[in-house]
Amino acid sequence: MTKIKSLPKALLSSAMIMGAAALAPQASAFCGFYVAKADTDLFNESSKVALVRDGKRTVITMANDYIGDPEEFAMVIPVPTVITKDQVHISKSSLLDHLDAYTAPRLVEYFDQNPCFQIKERRFALQSAPVADGVRFEKGAIQESLGVTIEESFSAGEYDILILSATQSDGLETWLTDNGYKIPKGATKTLGSYIKQDMKFFVAKVNLERKAKEGGTYLNPIAVAYESPKFILPIRLGTVNAKGTQDLFVYALTRDGKVETTNYRTQKIPSGQELPIFVKDEFGDFYKDMYKTSANREGGHGVFMEYAWDMNWCDPCAADPLSDDQLKELGVFWLNDNQAPNKPQVQLRRRPKSQAKNVYVTRLHVRYDAESFPEDLKFKTTGDRQNFQGRYILRHAFDGEMECDAAEDYKRGVNKRKEKEVQTLANLTGWEPKEIRTKIDKSGKGGFYDISKKPRTDWWNKIWPGDE
Repeated sequence: MTKIKSLPKALLSSAMIMGAAALAPQASAFCGFYVAKADTDLFNESSKVALVRDGKRTVITMANDYIGDPEEFAMVIPVPTVITKDQVHISKSSLLDHLDAYTAPRLVEYFDQNPCFQIKERRFALQSAPVADGVRFEKGAIQESLGVTIEESFSAGEYDILILSATQSDGLETWLTDNGYKIPKGATKTLGSYIKQDMKFFVAKVNLERKAKEGGTYLNPIAVAYESPKFILPIRLGTVNAKGTQDLFVYALTRDGKVETTNYRTQKIPSGQELPIFVKDEFGDFYKDMYKTSANREGGHGVFMEYAWDMNWCDPCAADPLSDDQLKELGVFWLNDNQAPNKPQVQLRRRPKSQAKNVYVTRLHVRYDAESFPEDLKFKTTGDRQNFQGRYILRHAFDGEMECDAAEDYKRGVNKRKEKEVQTLANLTGWEPKEIRTKIDKSGKGGFYDISKKPRTDWWNKIWPGDE
């Protein structure tokens, strides 16, 4: 199982709405090799939520990236409607890990051919229960002095879950604290804004007895299905006591194309640039610094699209496709719906193993804090099905013997290309060009051609070889 990093306590009560999954079969259209990916493990204080949205129907899968004493864990999530037990499902961390790997920005490489020979283009196929010290809560219970009502009470997997409604923000905060739910101090104002919107509160705590029987260190994701016209992702509770910015990864699946935020600008992460060869061994450092530089240009925060693709295929594939069963587990409920409006089932040519799933996945990477993101994330489905991915290219120069007039022009062209790669990398990451050139030299990979001592091979030099 992929190791999941510990989150700050503020994030443990971070609000997240919606959920689901993604992928596609192998593809053979891409000319090159996929060699690395930038997944969420690169970012220390990050959280993941997968969401499915179709009309007013929503399925949310929230990853509980928490390692520590289960007694210290608590989750408080604003939801737009009362949730019952049959709307909650305990999912698997491996599904979100798989979805993360499938949509992660990726590094690919190409290899130049000998400029002295005409070679046919080669295409390479990708490989592709009791809680709070024994206190029991019953549905319908009301603590009038605090204005809190328990709308639903049930267990799911290792969690004990309550659905609360409230009329007073300070009363709700007091109730949660008194009953062992660890929420950020000073959350009254934020809770009050949700109460004014008539939101309910999904609160979960680990049942220590059941967790001990199940064993394991990791907490499983919680999936919730419901209907609401609101297409939002509450994040403000997670910023109440947070130190600095936080990273959130949203994986949105729809029938109808890209998902974007409506109250913050959604922009595409820089993509398609050619980089020096040594980046292959430092791709994680490159991507973190590149993302940081992009976010800093937006004031240290932002909503960035890292992947958007029709899940019938991928080009290149950074991970194997999820099966139909995995997609259904994450909430894609329309896979066998042959009556999907304006989206007939079509078999793609040259992909005999592909099945038209009619699913489009968008990966959004959000870096946020309380000051820069004073509102919850609001989304829309755009209908745009144009594919996009964070993809970075390594282009290997030909390193064999070259004995032709075209070779020198080729070498000069490669050196010019490599200098451009240095400048591109510096602009993307903030690294100094001098430092980049030093790394190229130390790596022994992708260096510049030495053409300063080019022999005089023009025909007149053969007549008077000694003349300067």
